[in-house]
Amino acid sequence: MTPSIFSVTSGQLEGWVVAFLWPFVRMLALVSTAPIFAESWVPRQVKVGIAAMLTLVISPLIGPFPAVPVVSAGGLWIIVQQVLIGVAMGFAMRMVFTAVLAAGEYIGLQMGLSFASFYDPMSRGSTMVVSRLLNMLATLIFLALDGHLLIVNALADSFATLPISDGPLVAGGWMFLVLAAGEIFASGLLLSLPLITALLTLNLAMGILNRASPQFSIFAVGFPLTLLAGIFMLQLLMPNLAAFLEPRFAQGIANMLRFTQGLRP
Repeated sequence: MTPSIFSVTSGQLEGWVVAFLWPFVRMLALVSTAPIFAESWVPRQVKVGIAAMLTLVISPLIGPFPAVPVVSAGGLWIIVQQVLIGVAMGFAMRMVFTAVLAAGEYIGLQMGLSFASFYDPMSRGSTMVVSRLLNMLATLIFLALDGHLLIVNALADSFATLPISDGPLVAGGWMFLVLAAGEIFASGLLLSLPLITALLTLNLAMGILNRASPQFSIFAVGFPLTLLAGIFMLQLLMPNLAAFLEPRFAQGIANMLRFTQGLRP
């Protein structure tokens, strides 16, 4: 008996490349921007490996791919589309963490800790201490709620909501993402509002006390008192942080899918 010879045609090879490359580009773009996956402490090789493993698992479940050669203008346009979709989906989820950072900025300014900032390798910029603390707590809560797995699930569902094609993308999805970015300031202010209100009341009380007793040194007592009151209010805020962030995380996951639905013609 003659042994069978394994042969691969150029059409089969191109089909395998297409089935891996186009989903891989969307997944790598999301892994490079989504919370947890895109942090600076995660090596680039790990990010590429995560995207490759997800592609090997999810790619067989994706529907038929468009009959467009990889090396062509249409193939290049599909790659650009997948990059834009993946980056935007990661940004939709990252907006929740940006709201937490904004709340830390508001709280730090009210506590008088605007000078207490340092370089944050995660955000690649100068971040207040309070913002850094709240962001770390939000990250731990996100992991405890299996948020990273929900991101992967939303990514897999996006291929059913917005299949890979060479057609145009509707502008409604981009407009939805722009409007959703307004929630950054609203959620950040809502999270910091109790503490800001308490510290503002304390500052007003010290101002009235200074007017009633001019010999009272408001500058010597005001800063440490405001700082201690802010720390005490932060301690009261911590137990309720998970209850506040859980619906925001769920809304972020929903925004990822609503964004892809808005792009579908």
